[in-house]
Amino acid sequence: MLAKQSDGEQKRISGAESLIKSLNDHDVELLFGYPGGAVLPIYDTIFTSSFTNILTRHEQGAAHAAEGYAKVTGKTGVILVTSGPGASNAITGIADAMMDSAPMVVLTGQVGTSAIGTHAFQELDVISITKAVTKANFQVTQTSDLARTLDKAFEIAQSGRKGPVLVDLPKDVMASMTFEDNQPACSGVDDSELMAEQKNQLNAILAKLKLAEKPLLLFGAGVGASNAGELAAEFAHKWQIPVVSTLLGLGILKNDDPLFLGMGGMHGSYASNMAFQECDFLLNIGSRFDDRLVPNVSKFAPNAEVAHIDVDTNEIDRIVTTQYSVVADAKKALKYLDNAPVEKTSSQAWLQRTQDNKTKHTFHYSKDDNVLKPQEVIEAVGRVTNGEATVVTDVGQHQMWVAQFYPFKHQRQLVTSGGLGTMGFGLPAAIGAKYADPKKDVVLFVGDGGIQMTSEELEVLAAEKLNIKIILLNNRALGMVRQWQDEFYDKRRSQTVFTHQPDFEKLASAYGVAYYELTKNDDLDSKLNKLFEKNEPALIHVSIPELEQVYPMIAPGSANDEMMGLDK
Repeated sequence: MLAKQSDGEQKRISGAESLIKSLNDHDVELLFGYPGGAVLPIYDTIFTSSFTNILTRHEQGAAHAAEGYAKVTGKTGVILVTSGPGASNAITGIADAMMDSAPMVVLTGQVGTSAIGTHAFQELDVISITKAVTKANFQVTQTSDLARTLDKAFEIAQSGRKGPVLVDLPKDVMASMTFEDNQPACSGVDDSELMAEQKNQLNAILAKLKLAEKPLLLFGAGVGASNAGELAAEFAHKWQIPVVSTLLGLGILKNDDPLFLGMGGMHGSYASNMAFQECDFLLNIGSRFDDRLVPNVSKFAPNAEVAHIDVDTNEIDRIVTTQYSVVADAKKALKYLDNAPVEKTSSQAWLQRTQDNKTKHTFHYSKDDNVLKPQEVIEAVGRVTNGEATVVTDVGQHQMWVAQFYPFKHQRQLVTSGGLGTMGFGLPAAIGAKYADPKKDVVLFVGDGGIQMTSEELEVLAAEKLNIKIILLNNRALGMVRQWQDEFYDKRRSQTVFTHQPDFEKLASAYGVAYYELTKNDDLDSKLNKLFEKNEPALIHVSIPELEQVYPMIAPGSANDEMMGLDK
């Protein structure tokens, strides 16, 4: 609480001014938002300040952009939307951030405090609605409480398992006056040391590693979220342990690292899924055991004892029963593990077995003389960008092809919707990713279904002159859903094939975005090099085969070694 001071000793400011000051105190560089009546006091303050607001064209876009920004930087993404439909439009993006543990502070306008509960114009009980998709939410009813509430919101968003926090702001609270809060902002960073119990649990894991003949490491998004990629790679190499990653863990080890077996799970590599089934000790650091990674719990890692290090105690033993568990931040745990002496590395027989599996069945595709395959386009983009671009995807088949064929090198390099699987995520998330690191190439891979869900954000690319290259892989269908229909519903393609599509060239032109096409007649590397040299937003359209499928694939309920389509 603020100490009592006279008016002469402390400056009086409006709630809106207090809000902007708090954002500055937390080193917020910009926010993504969309104005409306309930947030007019805030936007009026932004107008007279140096603070940057990125005007998205839909509130869902603001939320996805903030998530993209957060995933690349590790900082807290901030959005500002109005009350009622403004808040409800953002909920899908908030839920996406919750599932993928992306730190966000969501600022929603609200009707004046005297009108709350009266069904006033654009009133919505956003606190009740968002309880399930936020780490915490608050409604500020006193202007004097604003600074401390925001401080708490930023701390919660970044502490433990990161995620979104919502702060609901009644209009009169933003317009009312309060004393300026000059207390230092909380960082939200936990700099505490590991406790004795955590160290004992880690020592037990180290002891088991010394006995294991076939150890395996699984790295998830939690490693990147704690900025522990280098520590993770160092640990794997010191102990010479093969590594599998989740979708969101791609890039923690470079794709060409000899120890890296690839992404595991439903559309993962043969080597990674076989390693799950053949290992005798599995150490999971920073990943959930979700259904895409573990299609059948009873058949998963049948020969292994399992250890799980996760910052969220609720994830321990939620799906897979573990013999060793540590509730800890991945970076702290890896620092401790890295400092331990290495008494035994993986056997040469086990390393050779995993390498043999890498070469036995690789991610592959058959080229077509008449049409470009999506995989060859992704490989070409990888070569042109030298594997260094920030890669954003929407959701669907293209997302899995990117995971399989782009040569990732860095943690947090892939920005995608992992847990919620939100179509429409890609374009606004790419905007956030570009603001996160403006000097870096940002490439968005998107399908013809997903781009139409948030295509209005093309206007932001043009208005802000954002050099983002969009690779539109068009198979004239909802490809992943259609693939499931082909595999499990006897090819009954109900409502998944588009009989009509927009003219994407005219769509890009309408928004002021450059348009190009790639065809089989093009020298892919040469043409892509020329396009990437242009400092402009561009939509690059690629017509791909309608029936191209994503393989390998594990059917729901099957074991990880029961992969379909290995030879397709």
